[in-house]
Amino acid sequence: MDMLRHSEWADTKLTLHLVSQIMGKLKLALAPQQPQWAHVTLPLTVRGFSTGPLFSGETLFEVEVDVFASVITVRIETDTTDIPLEIGTSIHTYYEAILEPLRAAGVTVAINPKSQEMRDTWWLDRDETPLAYDAVAAQKGVRLFQYAAREQAVFLAPLRCRKVMPALFWGTFDVSSLIVYNAHEPFSKDLVIEQAAFDEPMIEFGFWLGDASVDVPTFFVLPYPFQYTELPSERLQPAAAYFDASMSECFLSLEHAADEDVQSFFRTSFDLLSGQLGWEGCDHYFLPLQMPAQPKQEPTDESP
Repeated sequence: MDMLRHSEWADTKLTLHLVSQIMGKLKLALAPQQPQWAHVTLPLTVRGFSTGPLFSGETLFEVEVDVFASVITVRIETDTTDIPLEIGTSIHTYYEAILEPLRAAGVTVAINPKSQEMRDTWWLDRDETPLAYDAVAAQKGVRLFQYAAREQAVFLAPLRCRKVMPALFWGTFDVSSLIVYNAHEPFSKDLVIEQAAFDEPMIEFGFWLGDASVDVPTFFVLPYPFQYTELPSERLQPAAAYFDASMSECFLSLEHAADEDVQSFFRTSFDLLSGQLGWEGCDHYFLPLQMPAQPKQEPTDESP
């Protein structure tokens, strides 16, 4: 997988993050609620990411970002509106361009225009700052998200447990998935997001694109309840993986991760953290599925 450092596309990443906030807030307002905020995640598509189908009354619509066409598409029943992703457009302009066709179709939805879980506060409905957009960088970033989602799905799909499959969490702009242990574990502080995100024991498998202090994209595995204690990192694979007690997370940098390393990282992190959390009956999760194996897909001579 091609490396894309945060510093190589930080401004374009910010643009996509802000647009994803508008899309995520539409899901927050309209999608049927699920535990751990699973209803607000944005599914990845072949060409970017989407709200998926949303109902407002009897009206069905979808908003999708296509980084290969550099366009945001609003689909309302049989009507389609395309909004160019381009240099210099403000998040206020994107906000109005997305909401206007919805209003015209009779979709009335109230969303909080303040950005959520971002380091800096943005007002989606009024900020006129010109934003960047580099189509090539956006495509590389989406490819990283797709790669991470595939690796998480390969690990999680066959497991016999309650889980949330990989999708884009627009608050933190990472691709994550969850294994949830069926028990009640309420969050101790009066924080709206966290009280719904962390009310059952869980292990999160995620992929983060980095920031100004961590330039390289990174896989992470996070337990809840959080474990701010030293754990034996030598149990983790590959050798470059480690557990950070100050953050209660296992980490594996993308620059040290071949495909087989990612699967080893997920499994050894799960074993370490589920044991630490005292989860029982987890061996059952890994019983093989009683299904014929899928044929291995090999590239053809015509493949690029």
